[in-house]
Amino acid sequence: MTNGFNNKVVVVTGGTSGIGLATAKAFADAGASVFVTGRRQEALDAAVKAIGGRITGVRGDMANLADIDRLYDAVQQQHAQIDVLFANAGGGEFAPLGSISEDHYQRTFDTNVKGVLFTVQKALPLLRDGASIILTASTTSISGTPALSVYSATKAAVRNFARNWILDLKDRHIRVNAVSPGVTETAGLNELFGGGEQAEGTKDYLAGLIPAGRIGQPEEVAKAVLFLASEEASFVNGVELFVDGGQVQI
Repeated sequence: MTNGFNNKVVVVTGGTSGIGLATAKAFADAGASVFVTGRRQEALDAAVKAIGGRITGVRGDMANLADIDRLYDAVQQQHAQIDVLFANAGGGEFAPLGSISEDHYQRTFDTNVKGVLFTVQKALPLLRDGASIILTASTTSISGTPALSVYSATKAAVRNFARNWILDLKDRHIRVNAVSPGVTETAGLNELFGGGEQAEGTKDYLAGLIPAGRIGQPEEVAKAVLFLASEEASFVNGVELFVDGGQVQI
């Protein structure tokens, strides 16, 4: 898919690390003009340097509607429309039932549900007819995980956004699909698993449960996103594409 996105404008939220960073780089390598967001300026600057090509970094928290407006203002300063939107910003943490706080609930839903909703809705005036939207869901939405119920619920909501939005946007021929990564080697995952040897041990255990025999790499998820955004997927709409080595299929 080299140069397959020449002259295309792509927005990637949560693009400073992990899957977002790998996907932004893949789009840039394929010729796109890419806008990435991140909450921390230092990480954003590092990501812009690592991605290269026609890349613009916009600092912002996608749970904050004013920051979303600022993102699209930045896009409009350079381009008339958006061809691809990858609403990827999100996160979560463990909290077992019985110790879930209101703050944990609010923070997770604000980032993963509110943020995705308004990232897409506020993009509508800029999205060209026939554009592609990809949402980051998760295998946790269909497979139970101890102490991760709030995060899992947010990702189930994200998956259902895709199902409904293809109807809302059908007259504009805008496709909406969800990519659902499984266990993927990212800094966020390592932090979630406690870092160091503890994280490595957890990943080794989980790799043994995956038919592919290993955990995934961000670049593998990025390839799936680029496929969903491409003309090769022109008749793929409303799907959930699992990139998990087969884990939730058994």
